[in-house]
Amino acid sequence: MKKTLFFLFCLIQNIIIAQSSERNLSSEKWQFKNAKHQKWFIATIPGTVHLDLMNHKIIPDPFKDENEKKVQWIENEDWDYQTNFKVSAKELNNQNIDFVFNGLDTFSEIYLNGKLLKETDNMSRKWEIPVKTDLKVGENLLQIKFKSAVNVGKELAKKNPFAMPESPRSFVRKAQYQFGWDWGPRLVTAGIWKDVKLNFWNTAKIEHLKIEQKVLTKQKAELQIRAEIIAENEGNYSFTTDLQNHKIFLRKGLNKISVPFTIENPHFWQPNGWGKAMLYALKFSLKKDGEIIDEKEERIGLKTVELVQEKDEKGKSFYFKVNGNPLYAKGVNWIPGDSFSPRMSKEKYHKLIKDCKEANINMIRVWGGGIYEDDEFYKACDQNGVLVWQDFMFAGSFYPADENFQKNVEMEVKDQVERLQNHPSLALWCGNNEIDEAIVNWGYQKQFKYSKEDSLQVWKDYKTIFHEVIPNAIKKYATADKQIYWESSPSIGWGHKESLTEGDSHYWGVWWGEEPFEIYNKKVPRFASEYGFQGMPTLETTKSMFSGKADLRLENPTIKAHEKHSRGWEIIQKYMERDYKVPTDFVKYNYISQLLQARRMQIAIEAHRRAKPYNMGTLYWQLNDCWPVVSWSSIDYLGNWKALHYQIKRSFENQVILAEEKDGILNFYGINDSLKNFEDVQLEFEVTNFKGENFLTAVSNQKKKIDQIVQFNSSPIAELTGDSDKNELYLHIILRGKDGKIIAESNYFFSKPKDLKLTKPNIQIKKISSTEFEISTDVLAKDVYLIGDTHFSDNFFDLLPKTSRRIKLSKPSKNIEVMSLWDTISQ
Repeated sequence: MKKTLFFLFCLIQNIIIAQSSERNLSSEKWQFKNAKHQKWFIATIPGTVHLDLMNHKIIPDPFKDENEKKVQWIENEDWDYQTNFKVSAKELNNQNIDFVFNGLDTFSEIYLNGKLLKETDNMSRKWEIPVKTDLKVGENLLQIKFKSAVNVGKELAKKNPFAMPESPRSFVRKAQYQFGWDWGPRLVTAGIWKDVKLNFWNTAKIEHLKIEQKVLTKQKAELQIRAEIIAENEGNYSFTTDLQNHKIFLRKGLNKISVPFTIENPHFWQPNGWGKAMLYALKFSLKKDGEIIDEKEERIGLKTVELVQEKDEKGKSFYFKVNGNPLYAKGVNWIPGDSFSPRMSKEKYHKLIKDCKEANINMIRVWGGGIYEDDEFYKACDQNGVLVWQDFMFAGSFYPADENFQKNVEMEVKDQVERLQNHPSLALWCGNNEIDEAIVNWGYQKQFKYSKEDSLQVWKDYKTIFHEVIPNAIKKYATADKQIYWESSPSIGWGHKESLTEGDSHYWGVWWGEEPFEIYNKKVPRFASEYGFQGMPTLETTKSMFSGKADLRLENPTIKAHEKHSRGWEIIQKYMERDYKVPTDFVKYNYISQLLQARRMQIAIEAHRRAKPYNMGTLYWQLNDCWPVVSWSSIDYLGNWKALHYQIKRSFENQVILAEEKDGILNFYGINDSLKNFEDVQLEFEVTNFKGENFLTAVSNQKKKIDQIVQFNSSPIAELTGDSDKNELYLHIILRGKDGKIIAESNYFFSKPKDLKLTKPNIQIKKISSTEFEISTDVLAKDVYLIGDTHFSDNFFDLLPKTSRRIKLSKPSKNIEVMSLWDTISQ
């Protein structure tokens, strides 16, 4: 009997040792307090100190009114967090127990049962700490003491031999936008911003999986699975990749193994607009004596990406070749979706990326002043065929390069590369945002009175981090097929002519330089990775700026406080006066500001696309907001599409027909970004007045093939308009295929919006169902604006005379209002 019991005991022990498990400590009861005070309050993990203070009504919501000013004291305080959690004897019996802190913001000391385990100094790193010998059966106390990142940063700055711009943010490895930007508030957070976990494991565990694509053809995908396995017990194991089993021998400690994996007749992962973003779910298991001791799953996509830079007669190309085909990148820049990142839900990530897909976007640049986004962001991009240009988190400043900083950066790169590299959406790693340009063009050296030695040190530090530390870390930790690295975006500042002939460009002559919109027709780069113009958020989001009843006046202090650019209102007004009649009514002003933003971006995008293949990418600034604000976004903080996003959807269609006015001549361009060619395509156009009376109809006698871009015969504007007043006419252009179907169509107006002689449209809405209606008009209704508590399938569109359009609603709306440009002109 005793032998039987002993045998059963050993069997139970083996079962316990052979298994791994995980506890999420975020769900425990956490508390927080100001380090100077005694009183504890309930905390929410993941979270930030600002959110916890708001939950207890200790501070007002900084997104509302002018409350941002009232919460600045928080950044100068130290904050303590703690929780008590129980550990059972069974749990403590595991061979290995590790704390895993996925995100601590930023300078902290971690204590377990009064013992200091670790000091942290990087918001973007994962911290794993073995704690088996420090845990005890029963109650355990976990404490995390956060120091003010601002105060620590100031102390670090004092050690630098010369003053640094944007100090102290450049000395701390935390989200740089928290220190304030020209679209975001200053809210320097602290806290446990990602999950805290307790991992139990025995025998061995799979630490990392790297899936390298060696060969990809239509017949076969040859992969190499590179696994890092930590073994507690030396011996024979088996590593299983789906149905393929590999016998391996592991030594105690870290082991690196590599096994081949083949997929026959693979389906390629295609970017949005080219086909399906096909994903494969691969399961990996580590077994000992036939028993699974650890397993992981990866969702991968099979594709090839190249960054092509070849010298030509005009400079050097810059474009992405995906699956062997040149890709015209139609995309956007992404900033963090909230000033308090833990509030970003899975649903919000997926909605924003779905909105990108719907707007024909195929690339997102994750801007370097924010955060490395949550896994859900990259999963959404994988699923929707959106390529990711991934900046490392350095932006618009100078950075140190002492030994500690270098090591910290290397570990940050390691953590992020190992986390993200298996995502098929990943296209490129970029070292930083605008730091090369800041050193060369922004005059910081003169402002801070740098010596020659100081200036040389800035360049030396820059090259150390972005020419050595980061690219070397990528080579060390990424597989060979995931190592495309671009040092800085942009490569050359927009004041230099070379910025238009090679590399990527941030052209800010419009807005910052206050140049006219039409300058875009001359300033066309090889790849536009940033350019933008501000517009107001929707009325719903504007009203959300107020804690009480919204006082919608431009002079209202709350409205003013939610424009973070120092000259934002002034610049918007100047540009509005150039192109529109400026309304005095707030609702109409809001409407026109959105139209102004959309018009500006349409001009830029069309100039870029007409220059194909000289230009092979246009990524506008920016997709989203981190709070309710007047900004460059196309989707506001509450997720509403501004006029710009509707225009982006039209401007980014795979096939477009574009007109360019030059010296009194209209040039016509048919553009095709798909993998399909169109044969025997014809151009048709008709000139019509705003009442719907046709003045001229023409069909080109040219039949052309469109693979990428084709130019049709030009037409003098004088011949198109004749003796008629061009302020009362528009040109409707059609690109028609040989089967008679319309490939693309667009409208061209001969005058700026403020000069159009519009007449009052009689706009009618006919209900089809609770979520669909038909809208019609007798005369031209320019820039129809639908207002309601729902999302419209189309908005801010031109409704041509005697035509109608079906509009779908995301949900039923009790009241829908309609406005058009005539309502602002007639005022």
